[in-house]
Amino acid sequence: MLREIRTNYEKFELTESGINPNPFEQLRTWLEEAISGEEIEPTAMVLSTLDVQGFPESRVVLLKELKDDGLVFYTNYESKKGNQIAQNGHVAVVLFWPKHERQVRIKGTVEKISELESTDYFKSRPIDSQLGAWASPQSRIIESREILDQNYRLYQEYFKSREIEKPPHWGGFLIRPAYFEFWQGRSNRLHDRFEFSLSDDQWIIHRLAP
Repeated sequence: MLREIRTNYEKFELTESGINPNPFEQLRTWLEEAISGEEIEPTAMVLSTLDVQGFPESRVVLLKELKDDGLVFYTNYESKKGNQIAQNGHVAVVLFWPKHERQVRIKGTVEKISELESTDYFKSRPIDSQLGAWASPQSRIIESREILDQNYRLYQEYFKSREIEKPPHWGGFLIRPAYFEFWQGRSNRLHDRFEFSLSDDQWIIHRLAP
């Protein structure tokens, strides 16, 4: 049954003359088209890190800002991914937009953003999300769902008459890319693929065979 599943991609193309020589601008264009085209989770990206044994671990995070020099996401610094990043700052991400038959792969290094930036973003979050950042000991073993609910109620009561501060263990990371790959699905599995590799602060572009 799985062998029989087929999708023929034929909505768009990606050509040498059409691709932006700046990979950040190419990503921005595709991201804007994914948002306007009503992809279900246009900012979702699979983040891969390495554990202490060298095994990759992947999970979905949300892209919250696309800067001229990198991609920003937020998390608990004491989570598995936070601890793995502290041990090894090399990461990879994948964004996939099925409606547009597109994929972007990125490799690079990651670093914390400033406390001021993290605090500003934290204050913009819905109150429920702010409380959730305090209530969840992310990635740690817990006995039951009731632990989370109880923690949430405790912090809800604690912050009832005071401003919700950003937890010290929560904040943003900036991924600084050294490599991009843009993939556009095409018919007959002859997809368009272009890689951008950083060399002496210059982006070198190559077309790849699908």
